[in-house]
Amino acid sequence: MAKKLNVTPLHDRVIVKAAPAEEKTAGGIIIPDTAKEKPQRGVVVAAGPGKKDEPITVKTGDTVLYGKYAGTEIQIDGEDYLIMRESDILAII
Repeated sequence: MAKKLNVTPLHDRVIVKAAPAEEKTAGGIIIPDTAKEKPQRGVVVAAGPGKKDEPITVKTGDTVLYGKYAGTEIQIDGEDYLIMRESDILAII
């Protein structure tokens, strides 16, 4: 579980800690750094209150799937996170 952040996103934005990239394939082949794909799964570490007419549906601790190019990469306390709108999240796992 990710640590608690002292940053609160505004409106319908969420902060996600991306899952680490896969190191091996299912067949056991090691993937080099240059061929690794961006992860599309992560854990919500902070969520805003939502818009006036649309409450936010994800909560802290949810594991989510998001689009490959969703969000903006940010760094907080030396850790890498993504900040994105809730609409960029495709599913809660």
